[in-house]
Amino acid sequence: MDESEPVGVLGLGLMGRPVAASVARRGIPVLAWNRRPIAPPTGVNLVGSVAELGRRCPTVLVLLPDLPQLIPLLEGGLLEPGHAVRTLVIMSTSSPVAVRELARSLGSSGIDVVDAPMSGGVLGAERATLSIMVGGTEGAVERVRPVLAAAGSTVTRLGEVGAGSLAKACNQMVVAATLTGLAEAMVLAEREGLDRGAVLGVLSGGLAASEVLDQKRHALSTDDFTPSGPARYLLKDLGFATDVADSNGVRLPVLHALREVFATLVEQGLGDLDATAVLQTVRDWRPRAPA
Repeated sequence: MDESEPVGVLGLGLMGRPVAASVARRGIPVLAWNRRPIAPPTGVNLVGSVAELGRRCPTVLVLLPDLPQLIPLLEGGLLEPGHAVRTLVIMSTSSPVAVRELARSLGSSGIDVVDAPMSGGVLGAERATLSIMVGGTEGAVERVRPVLAAAGSTVTRLGEVGAGSLAKACNQMVVAATLTGLAEAMVLAEREGLDRGAVLGVLSGGLAASEVLDQKRHALSTDDFTPSGPARYLLKDLGFATDVADSNGVRLPVLHALREVFATLVEQGLGDLDATAVLQTVRDWRPRAPA
């Protein structure tokens, strides 16, 4: 891509703001549109409509919650007649199947779809140290690599469209399993009178250490479930992983258990809290009634 061309950012939410800011800091012009009025980060200029974003930006990064929020903005909006969009980069966590369908539908119009979901959380986005999992044709991925490299320290093409979303589903399985394991460990520790913070300190120095533990240590020791992203999104992501497993005839028992845990969390009214609220779900655990 020509780094003098403006890059569009669709959505300035929790991840959209720091990603847009990171790209702007690299010296790439950034235009953005958000569903609600918002002050843009330094170096990012707002446009008045989705259509204007499409007219001015050959590359558009989509940082909306999921594809259902994107689809209504395409025809007659971002991709209205006369648009300049050549590459649509889906950075939200989405269904691999749905991403492939979108790529097929837009391919006939000469638009490349690249799926590039991220791992690293808001902190990683702010530090531009995200791990970005990419799917798409080699040409399309290389075309957008400079802008992805501005937001992440690891940018890896894993295959054709949908491969990035599948890798993200795998990532979310590990995150959910790690969080749930840590939550169960904390419940056991506190029931026996141990200090949760001290136990987490010990875990962080041994084989149980992880980036999840480092980023979520405060929440797990203090019950501060201020969201860096709603826990209900993690349930959605586990559903994507289940769909792929089912389509391949693979039985993944831990994934099945994790879906039950996070479905229970949402039913408890905790879905808008951080995923560390699984600690409260474990404390209050009651088996769900059969569907």
